[in-house]
Amino acid sequence: MRPIQMVDLKTQYQKIKPEIDAAVIGVLESTAFINGKPVQDFAQHLSAYLGATHVIPCANGTDALQIAMMALDLQPGDEVITPSFTYIATTEVVALLRLTPVFVEVDARTFCMDAVALRKAITPKTKAIVPVHLYGQPANMEEIMQIANEHNLYVIEDNAQAIGADYYFKDGSSKKTGTIGHVGTTSFFPSKNLGGYGDGGAICTNDDALAAKMKMVANHGQSKRYYHDVVGCNSRLDTIQAAILNIKLRELDNYIAARRKAADYYDAAFANHPKITTPYRSENSKHVFHQYTLTLEGVNRDGLNEYLAMKNIPSMIYYPVPGHRQQMFASFNLAATQLSVTDWLTERVISLPIHTELDEEQLQYITAAVLEYVNQ
Repeated sequence: MRPIQMVDLKTQYQKIKPEIDAAVIGVLESTAFINGKPVQDFAQHLSAYLGATHVIPCANGTDALQIAMMALDLQPGDEVITPSFTYIATTEVVALLRLTPVFVEVDARTFCMDAVALRKAITPKTKAIVPVHLYGQPANMEEIMQIANEHNLYVIEDNAQAIGADYYFKDGSSKKTGTIGHVGTTSFFPSKNLGGYGDGGAICTNDDALAAKMKMVANHGQSKRYYHDVVGCNSRLDTIQAAILNIKLRELDNYIAARRKAADYYDAAFANHPKITTPYRSENSKHVFHQYTLTLEGVNRDGLNEYLAMKNIPSMIYYPVPGHRQQMFASFNLAATQLSVTDWLTERVISLPIHTELDEEQLQYITAAVLEYVNQ
């Protein structure tokens, strides 16, 4: 049996090695290392794939969130509603721009923003909502957008973990996650479903004026060279990463299918187990399984984590400390924040290996080890 990886990027690379190598060598030979043609090509290809009018590549997913908030003219003190149960980048940017994070509860099944909690959290200071499509499961975007429209609020989708996911509306129409809100942001960190071989990110929108402003913000605030209209930053997707991502974007649907196949195996192995809840699959969306995350009940989660490590099976806890309990937000006086579902999940979730290269032998070994520990 091949060694089990949380994400097997080496085997994935070997399958597309000739194309990747040729693309990288092409950039080296062109010497157009910044804003070379592959960057524009990738923006067009990703725009077509997502069905978005504009895609603005940038340096990483965190920058994508920052650029979006800067372009929307959010001001210090404005409240931004976001889940606490997510990676810190989502809320770190809020604090960095001196905005006020307002943490809300998540749905225990989907791990995504609870629309009822969202509605209760809105105040006259609220200016934006940042739903996170966590682990590859789309948030309840139809209801979130309805609430946002009622209160004239911006919606910035954090799509770093769910690129390629489909969301279905009640009228039968569908959109890719990241294209439903006013802005969508994503990351091309190597372990993502569409990952580069370094850092990278992108922002998408269907708003022409907002796209133009985000392009300016990402490029030192300039609309043309040496004329700086707004305060901006320096955030670019380098040409080598764009060339790699152009190749991998062609494979994204195949990658998603492979992840779903592995998730199907896990689901079947753990079906109806009284101590294991497998990832929820909503009827109004298609999960893309950036992570395969179990919720345990009556099981020593940390003990399972250690047991799997002894068996040479990697596992991860995403995330052990939610945002509202992080020291970096101490100045926001969050001590009174009560998010019981979030706290409950942080004590019970564990993520198993999920990637494009898992084979049945590996999956059988992983599931057998989990069941052996849980059933003891």
